[in-house]
Amino acid sequence: MSETPASVLEFPCAFPIKAIGKAEADFRQLVIEIVRRHVPELSTHQVSERESSGGKWLSVTLVILAQSQLQIDAIYRDLSSHERVAWTL
Repeated sequence: MSETPASVLEFPCAFPIKAIGKAEADFRQLVIEIVRRHVPELSTHQVSERESSGGKWLSVTLVILAQSQLQIDAIYRDLSSHERVAWTL
C-alpha cells in the first residue's frame, strides 16, 4: 500500500524556491520556464535574483503558491536534473 507522506506544511501556502547557476543572461528565464511547467500562473513579480559577490553565480528565488508537497517535489526534481542548475534550496 502506498501512502502519501505527511507534510508539515498546510496547503495552499506561499513557498520560496531558489535555484543557483552560472550568472548567464538567460539563467533567470530558464528557471522561470522550468517552474512554470508546474505553476503556470507564476508571475515575474514573484521572482527575484541576486548575483554572487564575485559575479560568477546567480541565485533566482521564486515564491509560488504551492498546492501540495508533490508539486514542490516535482519542481525540485526538474530544477535539480537540469545541467545548468548547480544547486536548489
